[in-house]
Amino acid sequence: MTQKIIRRVHPALRDDIGDLITQRPVPSAHLDQIDPFLFLNHHGPQVYPPHNRGLPFGPHPHRGFETVTFILDGLLAHRDSAGHESIIGPGGVQWMTAGSGLVHAEVSPQEFMDKGGPLEILQLWVNLPPALKMTAPRYTGLQRDAIPVVESDEGKVRVNLISGTYQGVTGPIASLTGVFMSTVEMQDGGRLVLDNLLERNPFVYVVKGGIDVAPDTVHSMHLAEFEPEGDTLEIVARGTTVLLLGHAEPIRAPVVAHGPFVMNTRQEINQAIVDYQAGKFGAPL
Repeated sequence: MTQKIIRRVHPALRDDIGDLITQRPVPSAHLDQIDPFLFLNHHGPQVYPPHNRGLPFGPHPHRGFETVTFILDGLLAHRDSAGHESIIGPGGVQWMTAGSGLVHAEVSPQEFMDKGGPLEILQLWVNLPPALKMTAPRYTGLQRDAIPVVESDEGKVRVNLISGTYQGVTGPIASLTGVFMSTVEMQDGGRLVLDNLLERNPFVYVVKGGIDVAPDTVHSMHLAEFEPEGDTLEIVARGTTVLLLGHAEPIRAPVVAHGPFVMNTRQEINQAIVDYQAGKFGAPL
């Protein structure tokens, strides 16, 4: 076994959306993607006052990829043009396959706008390969109690397993492309080991705390980019730590993005715009 080595550490850069505190580690000036992981927004942590306007993500379209939204704190309401609807609380996840085209809204429910409260949300975009770009849309909303927790290192490490398999446990989301996805809670000195990573790209973002991946240290709100060689990843927590941790096989296909559409050619982007304007992304919200 050989260890994965960090190529570069990327800070999450501040890019607020209205009054929503937002930090983004990818894409950035030095990192287009960690194939197939395209984009990550870290919203918050912050506290909204009573009688707030809530989140600003009203109805908007997507095609060609998946969105995975992690509600670390607060409440998030989802509606989409395929008829899916849910309100997910702290520790829950929303996994949406936009595929051939979907309009969705991710907003604050009325309860949150009335009462206010803490909010921290991550949204990750996961690319789809050319053969699945036009797959049928689908959506799964999971509350925290529907996500299995796998403990290791005498309870110092808790892996909230969303998709993929870890220590004989399989997450509730069946990824179309074999993506492993989790959030991880670690106590100081806790040690997490992942193996069988040859030909897979890890995605490791430190939400809170810090980690040592010998010989490097990755601090809060930083993303680690790894060299392709190696099949094992060993992470040691520095203090109380929360991670967004996934891994997947790279797609190695051209990426042409235009706003909410991610395809492989400019012609496909143009067609997505035409189809959306023609109302082919489902019933209006």
